[in-house]
Formats: sequence, structure tokens, C-alpha cells
Amino acid sequence: MRAVWLENRILSYRDDLPQPEPIAGEALVKVHLAGICGTDLELVKGYYPFRGIPGHEFVGEIVSAPDGPHRIGQRVVGEINIACGSCRSCLAARPTHCENREVLGIKNRNGAFAEYLCLPLKNLIAVPDAVSDDAAVFAELLAAALEIQEQIQIRSTDRILVLGAGRLGQLIAQTLVPLDCDLTVVARYKNQQALLADRHIAWIEAHAVRGQAFDIVIEATGSADGLVLARQAVRPRGTIVLKSTYKENESLAMDFSAVVVDEITLVGSRCGPFAPALQLLEDRLVDPSVLIDSRYGLNEAMKAFEHAAAPGALKILFRTT
Repeated sequence: MRAVWLENRILSYRDDLPQPEPIAGEALVKVHLAGICGTDLELVKGYYPFRGIPGHEFVGEIVSAPDGPHRIGQRVVGEINIACGSCRSCLAARPTHCENREVLGIKNRNGAFAEYLCLPLKNLIAVPDAVSDDAAVFAELLAAALEIQEQIQIRSTDRILVLGAGRLGQLIAQTLVPLDCDLTVVARYKNQQALLADRHIAWIEAHAVRGQAFDIVIEATGSADGLVLARQAVRPRGTIVLKSTYKENESLAMDFSAVVVDEITLVGSRCGPFAPALQLLEDRLVDPSVLIDSRYGLNEAMKAFEHAAAPGALKILFRTT
């Protein structure tokens, strides 16, 4: 099997890997498209000691399912957390925080930068016919954007600042528009600014951010500097939603004493609900396909990752066929 391999923070292309075989309750998925995420870039930097096939954003087709043959041929996306079902978190209906979880392409489970992957049938969600592969490959990222609305209440009177106008920041902004809140996005690059302007979403550059002016600040820059700016921008008793992941303790650049004094609420935000994400895509209320920057073959792994890490780059996809 052909795949992208990560080991000791070094990426390589391999064509000698065995095709995975689904165990009880799992399905084999032929990957159509897979997207490079900020987390994948951080894995290469050493964010988490992963060895194997990275990648967790994908759309594909079930080609084998011993325990669900009726699902063969379904086009699917996948919930990336594989829960044990028996730990305290699972029994408390918190499967994405399973104490023994595997995470597709991130923790103890080979991922989507390959011709095939395996996931439990319960993790695989059918893609509506009206949703193209180009849109469906964003389902996991869009679900992560929607998780914010699951975690905090957003009112139309709220002043909201999204820090970062890259892949995730653009989708977060698109999901907030229907709430009719006072929304502004910090966008650094011309292509990001143009995408926001096309959707009539207000944007500013970082130097124009006013201190303590926002009720809610969503940090999605992928940089520890974004956390510092978030703290400066949020009002006392405001809320900061953290979407970025950093290597080691880079996030400690924040003055936590000031967080205590101003009674700031910090909300960590990770994975989100797939059903509403797919519904938004089916209803064409969100258009993620405009974020596609380039496509690469699996054998172009280094070039693809270099492009994804370039300033202002948007979504880079692997095509596996």
C-alpha cells in the first residue's frame, strides 16, 4: 500500500506497507481525498511522538465491512477518536475524551494519508449525495469549528474576534455569520483577506486590534503569539476559545496572573459534531471548497507539507487515486 510515513519527525513516501485489515466492528475505507491540517504540521515539529501514517481529515468509500456488509459502497467521513467504551469518560458519555482512546493519524492509529484506512463502523458517517468530495473532506474541520457553538453561548450582541484566517479560521467565521453577531477576523495575508471580503466578513490586521474590546476571542492562529494577542483583545470577564495546539509549553507566554485578575474564561476546543457539519454542507450554507489551495499525490509528501506550512497557504489535499 502507498502512504505517507512519519517517524522521528521525518516524513517519507512508502509503497511497501501492508493494506490494513478491519477487525470486528470496523470497516476498510478506500481514501479519496485527505487534507493536511495544522495538527499534522505540528506532529512533524514534535507536538506529539507519533510514528506511522498521519492524517485525519478524509473522505472515502467503504470497500469492506465484515460486520456491516450493507454499508459497502457508502461514501463516508470519519469521527477520528476511537473510544474504548468502558472507561469513566466513555461511561459518562464523553467518548472524545476516552482515557484509552486512539486518534486517527495522531495517536496509536494509522491515518488517512494512505490508499486505505480502518475505522470502527460507528465512527463512519455517510456523506449525502449532494455533497462533493471536495466539500466532504472538510467535514472534520468544519465539525471542529461548530464545536465552539456547542461549548459557549453566542448572542447577537456579542463582539467576536477570530484570530487567524487560515483553514480553520475561515470556517469558524463562516459558521458564525448566521448568528448575526458583531464579527471581525484578523487576517494577515491578501488571499485570506480576499476570501473574507467575498463573504462580506469584516477583517483587520493584528496591529489594528483594540485592547479589551471583545466579548469573545477565538484563537486559531496556530501560534503562541496568537494567545498573547487574544489576552490583550478580550474584555474583563470575557471568554477566550483556544483552537491552536502548540509544541511543549509555548502557550505559557500568556500572563496568567492577569487572567485571574480580569476573570477571563478559557475554553479549550477540539473535535466537534459531524451531523450538523454535513447538514451545512448539504444545504450549501458553508462553502469550504474555496479554501482548496493545491492537490498532491502521496509520492509528493514533502512538497505537499512544505506548501501547507508556507505563509498564507490554505488547504492542501492528497489525492490517493
